[in-house]
Amino acid sequence: MKKRLSYKSSGVDIRKANAFVRAIKAGVSSTQGRATLRRPGAFGGLFALPSRGYRDPILVSSTDGVGTKLLIAKALNRHNTVGIDLVAMNVNDILCTGARPLFFLDYIACGTLRASVLKEVMKGIVKGCRQAGCSLIGGETAEMPGMYRRDDYDLAGFAVGIVEKKKIIDGSRIRVGDAVIGLASSGLHSNGFSLVRKVFNSRQIKALSRDLLRPTRIYVDEVLGAAARFSIKGMAHITGGAFYEKLTKVLPRGKCFRIRKGSWDVPPLFEKIQQQGRISDPEMFRTFNMGIGFCCVVLPEEADKARRFFKERGLRAYVIGEVVNRSQRKILL
Repeated sequence: MKKRLSYKSSGVDIRKANAFVRAIKAGVSSTQGRATLRRPGAFGGLFALPSRGYRDPILVSSTDGVGTKLLIAKALNRHNTVGIDLVAMNVNDILCTGARPLFFLDYIACGTLRASVLKEVMKGIVKGCRQAGCSLIGGETAEMPGMYRRDDYDLAGFAVGIVEKKKIIDGSRIRVGDAVIGLASSGLHSNGFSLVRKVFNSRQIKALSRDLLRPTRIYVDEVLGAAARFSIKGMAHITGGAFYEKLTKVLPRGKCFRIRKGSWDVPPLFEKIQQQGRISDPEMFRTFNMGIGFCCVVLPEEADKARRFFKERGLRAYVIGEVVNRSQRKILL
């Protein structure tokens, strides 16, 4: 007699998924404030736009993931920090426009729903949302056997923020002589891990686990505080493409960044990667943040004050360069 089939027997356990949602409910709710509207029958997250402080509000959105850093987390069986990475990769991006994060949603895809692992992931997402000051208003956990191996999972995040239209920061006001403030990263953040896994063997990855899995810094509070005090003309989140692509993205035509190597402290991990992998300087600065996770372009006369502002808030900051005229190249490094 042919065996009866069910969704569970094919690898998808809806009851387990519902139990997981119930288990993370308290953590999710802890990120939510009055603006989050709770409607039991709603099929989407509801969020009330701020009614005060904005005359012409613009919504800013971003979607991103964590990349192959997840393979490091899996190899080391440490999953409590990648959720912070997920939030950071999105909120730091919308921050570049001057936007304040409002809410966040997550998408988790897996081969088999391992509640113990995904609860650790969710702890990180909740912590990241708290750091960013945004509400976690929804998400999806998709169990997809056949698409993913049993113990594999992937993450994607979605963030929405708000900024007054006349206060949007887009780099258009950048002029020759403006200074570049570099804000220290907490480590590798969430880029370059495909190369890292080529450079180091499994024993070395285990030995470097603390550095490799250190979560991405969230810059929201410090940068928005600085934007209220200084004339920030452009901002860049130093992720994939790093200095050559992400930093230069904010430049007006005909302008160039002259970045001074040696003007900030490069963490030893980057030097270790470069030496062991025999990687060129241009490749390092195109792949990794090299110790600078976020950049702000400010008036030259405000550069030192802005640097001190960040330092007083516990964030190492450096004046790493300036804007010059050059039409053939966007960066001198």
